[in-house]
Amino acid sequence: MITRRTLLALSISAACVGLAGCATSGLDNRPELAGVVAVGGPLAHARVSIVDAKGLRRNVQADSRGRYELDPSGLTAPLLISAIEAGNNSNCRYNATLRARCLASVLTELSPGRNIANINPLTDRIVSDVAVGLNYYGPQQLVDAGKAADITPAAVAAAKKTSLEGFAAALKAAGVSEVERFDAVTTPMQANGKGLDAVLEVVNHNRNYHNPSSESAYTVLTDISFRPIVGLNGSGPYEALDFKRAQQELAAIKAAKVRVLVVGDSTAATYELERMPRMGWGQVFEANFRPEASVKVLNAARAGRSSKDFYMGGWYQQMARFMQPGDLVLINHGHNDQNCDGSKKERGAADVAGLCSYPNDAQGRPQFPSGKPEMSFQNSLLRYVDMARAAGATPVFLTPTTRVWNKDRKPGFPVVPQHLTTQNSAQGFAFVGDYSQTVKDAARASGVPLIDLEAKTISFANAHQQDWQNYWLAIGDFKAWPWYATQSAGTAKNPDTTHFQQGGAEAVAALVAQGLKETPALNSYAVLLK
Repeated sequence: MITRRTLLALSISAACVGLAGCATSGLDNRPELAGVVAVGGPLAHARVSIVDAKGLRRNVQADSRGRYELDPSGLTAPLLISAIEAGNNSNCRYNATLRARCLASVLTELSPGRNIANINPLTDRIVSDVAVGLNYYGPQQLVDAGKAADITPAAVAAAKKTSLEGFAAALKAAGVSEVERFDAVTTPMQANGKGLDAVLEVVNHNRNYHNPSSESAYTVLTDISFRPIVGLNGSGPYEALDFKRAQQELAAIKAAKVRVLVVGDSTAATYELERMPRMGWGQVFEANFRPEASVKVLNAARAGRSSKDFYMGGWYQQMARFMQPGDLVLINHGHNDQNCDGSKKERGAADVAGLCSYPNDAQGRPQFPSGKPEMSFQNSLLRYVDMARAAGATPVFLTPTTRVWNKDRKPGFPVVPQHLTTQNSAQGFAFVGDYSQTVKDAARASGVPLIDLEAKTISFANAHQQDWQNYWLAIGDFKAWPWYATQSAGTAKNPDTTHFQQGGAEAVAALVAQGLKETPALNSYAVLLK
């Protein structure tokens, strides 16, 4: 509950909004802990939990403005603080079911009087860096362990330094003064669209996926157009947020006549500058529309994600919040849903739990374990159809892009369809079948338009047998692209037969545009193309 005393203190601290290092002292020396749970606006009524160095826990609920307060008497720093969105879902860790929106923060010392501990995407990445340094997969495992005593001020300071280096220019552009003194945890703020909160408004937050366990992992931050800021690795530098560009793009997303939402995996995703020239087709798809058509592409496609955990892990929701009637939803999964071999020693059980969905049988009937219809690939795809239609948007299915494999399932030509599973000697698959055919089955069952992108990319690959490495990822110039000098795949010596470099991403994006033009039911969108 927010008291009159707290409201007075918060009103005093309001003068510090946007001012780094501007501290408010309590009205007396009685200890107080307060902060704001913000994600570009308040995380209203979030459930806040604090665990101290001795394992003592306190719980409190934020108000409609994301503000919380409690009496920290008896608590010993450091404090590990976490917040879960309002509601009944408390799953912050496991991808087999829908994950809640969860954040963490850390306060390394408690002072007499008033203490500020905000909880937001920047603080979550700070805790993430600390957690990875302690050999946790990510922040949630540290929160669940409750090992606040293992957190050192030096580790927190190092994580804050890296965070500030990545966000300093954006904070300054957002009007935060004395940026060098800014602290995402302790600088007073309000979830009011100004200062830090203005920066948070153009940042997408999530937590990555830990392949060996299928649990949530380290924190991922991208800009409003899903350009990576940090999250390729569990620690390390950020790619700076261009705040003004992100603000302009947010305004364009809201004002667009049509938004195109890309539901997909690594073949469509937007990549780090560090990994250029690797690109997904969704990253460059907007260039196919006429500028005056007022179309914005929201490419939330995420590397490694299947149709099941793209939703369960919260990636879809990051862009779906902008969906409006008349928008277009391109559903392009199938690569990672094939991770259903439970006999694999290192990822088998985790893959089945977190990524796998099963293809239809040869008669087009959904297959899934008894009582688990969500593990049907067709059912998983149809979830996006239902959500798109409920919002008044138009869903479209795309079969997955091809791998450059021949009939022996090895790199080579002629390229043939590859998106199918067959039973192995260990009987590792509960069900097998053809994933591209399942996409076609789902389209027929739901009356959704279909673009057979696998067939289009097979034809493209077979037409480029001599120069296919100019389209798929096969980097030989390490001076121009130094990232690949240390990589075991994606090089001229060991080409990546699944993912694209810029020329390939642009070619596939053009094939998707071609598919829209060829589909009469999509004519209202086709006329927006160049």
